[in-house]
Amino acid sequence: QVQLVESGGGLVQPGGSLRLSCAASGIIFSLNGMGWFRQAPGKQRELVAMISIGSSTNYADSVKGRFTISSDNAKNTVYLQMNSLKPEDTAVYYCNLRGFWGRGTQVTVSS
Repeated sequence: QVQLVESGGGLVQPGGSLRLSCAASGIIFSLNGMGWFRQAPGKQRELVAMISIGSSTNYADSVKGRFTISSDNAKNTVYLQMNSLKPEDTAVYYCNLRGFWGRGTQVTVSS
């Protein structure tokens, strides 16, 4: 079993920044394959960023150049640094590891 807890969401103005954290516990083995997803009201959940073996990363086109995923293996935590936030980034953000999901953290970008 893997437990994931997201934190760091909140209300931010357009152009602002937030850093989300996903703390993992349980039978983890590795943070490789940890992904950040988001789901906006009325929309399907979508992949935002993923970190893989060798710390390789990939991002949705909509967030490239603005979001950065990173990991701290000593803390079993994966981060999502979000800069230049836009209203369309508003969503509940979830982390996922090998099919296990956290409960999500709300990000609202509004003036």
